[in-house]
Amino acid sequence: EVQLVESGGGLVQAGGSLRLSCAVSGFTFDDYAIAWFRQAPGKERDGVSCYSKADGSTYYDDSVEGRFTTSGDSTKNTVYLQMNNLEPEDTAVYYCAGDPENHMLRAYIGGNYYTPARAHYVYWGRGTQVTVSS
Repeated sequence: EVQLVESGGGLVQAGGSLRLSCAVSGFTFDDYAIAWFRQAPGKERDGVSCYSKADGSTYYDDSVEGRFTTSGDSTKNTVYLQMNNLEPEDTAVYYCAGDPENHMLRAYIGGNYYTPARAHYVYWGRGTQVTVSS
């Protein structure tokens, strides 16, 4: 059974840091793209980062570039999202998701721009709440 389980969310003051973890079971993410999406109340679920173990590629939305870092540990089958200098606008439920066809790697190999598309992500976690107070 495929499972993605997020952890590490919580309440933090603006300027603080959190590290989210996405523990994957039922598949090894070596050939997948693993993305982090977030959804604030009343807003769409948008992709903020993506990680490809195959070649180490990453993607970051402009809103988090320079503050968030995604990485993976294949020995633990876990993908991380390190979030620094958090802002109240980062408050949302954060979800990790797996794309078995690794559309990010495909895009980069083809020299194309990439943004995570929800439709490409087959497997989803249940989310973890991140709240940033001002």
